[in-house]
Amino acid sequence: MFYGNVNNANIDQQIALLPKALQSAVRFLKETDLISHEPGKFDLELDGVPMVLQVLDLTTAPRQTLRPEIHRKNIDVQFLAFGGPEMAGYYSDDGSNLIDEDLLDSPRDILFYHNNPAAPEGVIYMTPGVFAVYFPWDVHIPAIQAKDAPAPIRKIVIKVPLDACL
Repeated sequence: MFYGNVNNANIDQQIALLPKALQSAVRFLKETDLISHEPGKFDLELDGVPMVLQVLDLTTAPRQTLRPEIHRKNIDVQFLAFGGPEMAGYYSDDGSNLIDEDLLDSPRDILFYHNNPAAPEGVIYMTPGVFAVYFPWDVHIPAIQAKDAPAPIRKIVIKVPLDACL
């Protein structure tokens, strides 16, 4: 997992160690007006790599109501474009989690785990401009309510094929 803020003055240095496809995704987030973009799922090509752009208008929710997720074919680059704040939980997939719903062989490329109270879960506090890169071994829980009440958010997800980074 890797995270940062596209508005940091040293963002180019921060992403320089990432594979080119991930650098392109982060630069796209920085350079594109995604607040006024229509919601939905879109095909995207950055530097010759086909990706998927999801523009999602969501509301944060209490942690216990959300399921941990992973992807195997894609790397998730998640970005808070507007609203919030949002918290995003994460932990390493060590193989001990119980599967709730397996859609890895579907176009969604997603597997949901049951909540595991024993998981060593960390949290990223996300405000507009913050992004997080989740690799296939990173369990993540997006859209967690950060304050006393749910908050509307504009969440952007770029699905970067894992193969493009190997």
